[in-house]
Amino acid sequence: MRPATTHRASRSIFISSSFKGALGALFFCLYSAAALATGSAKIGTVIWIGYGPFYVADQLDLFKKSGVKVTMQVFTDPALIPPAVTGGSVDGGMITYDQVVSSVSKGSTMRVVQPIDYSNGGDAIVTSVDIKSVKDLKGQKVAYNPLSPSDFLLSYALQSNGLSEKDVKPVNMSPEGVPAAMASGSVKVGVTYEPSVSEVTSMGGGSKFKVLYSSKDAPGLITDVLVFKSEYIKKNPDVVKALIQGYVDGLEYMNKNPAEAAKLIGKVMGISAKEVLEQLPAVYNPSLNEFPKVFDKSKETTSLHTSGAVIAKILKAKGEIKSIPRTEDTYDDSIARALIKK
Repeated sequence: MRPATTHRASRSIFISSSFKGALGALFFCLYSAAALATGSAKIGTVIWIGYGPFYVADQLDLFKKSGVKVTMQVFTDPALIPPAVTGGSVDGGMITYDQVVSSVSKGSTMRVVQPIDYSNGGDAIVTSVDIKSVKDLKGQKVAYNPLSPSDFLLSYALQSNGLSEKDVKPVNMSPEGVPAAMASGSVKVGVTYEPSVSEVTSMGGGSKFKVLYSSKDAPGLITDVLVFKSEYIKKNPDVVKALIQGYVDGLEYMNKNPAEAAKLIGKVMGISAKEVLEQLPAVYNPSLNEFPKVFDKSKETTSLHTSGAVIAKILKAKGEIKSIPRTEDTYDDSIARALIKK
């Protein structure tokens, strides 16, 4: 709110004590609001069920208490978010960790500041029901988006079953385009994520298509993360802190008010609250106290040190990166850990 312009008067004006109190309170509020205003942030995102806590925080304006104005810029292609972060057209982004590894290996200074979700079946290879195993994909046309989580999941599934991309016929397609392509019969195999996975498997009364392989079969390998460039983190720690706190508050609201949260998430995603509740089990949103499991070294696939090694190996084998970056150079956990201590 912009305060009214005041003019200096040449004569004294008597002000009652009650009015003085009210005026003082007004100036205190204005001063406090100004003190809280730490900045703004434009965050690149895609429509994805795992980003529910941020959607809730945005809809309820939970960032407001930190004095930060957050704008969510929706991208139709997730591959466009990393260059947007690196180039500065957005301040931060919600992307998958394999995109971070790839970007850092090419010189980007983007860093993970927090995990958002682990895909728990939300990413999947969907096929016609006659295809019985991953090995049956040999010789098949497969629709997927190159250099995306879909590409990575497919590569890992093929590699785990003694195949490679040379054994399939790639069809370049966005995740959102997969349902229509499969419905038309132009392809029998597609790789996509929710809500498109559910859209495919529900076609034909649920009798024509199925999930052949999903992120449940590769736990921790597809992790969504919030990223900013290291320079931005150093210059705007309060903004980054506000984003993480917004996630924490949004997740708390989801846990306490699942029905209302589902309505808010559904509004953003363009689906019903019922569909939101059906899709949420496909992802897992870690609590603040669980963040260290992502940053600490361990043999668990939830650790970036473990999943990152697998990711980097595949990316390098595919020629997407020339060298493997140090895992420590892909994240900055300082603000998240400070919040945990607090």
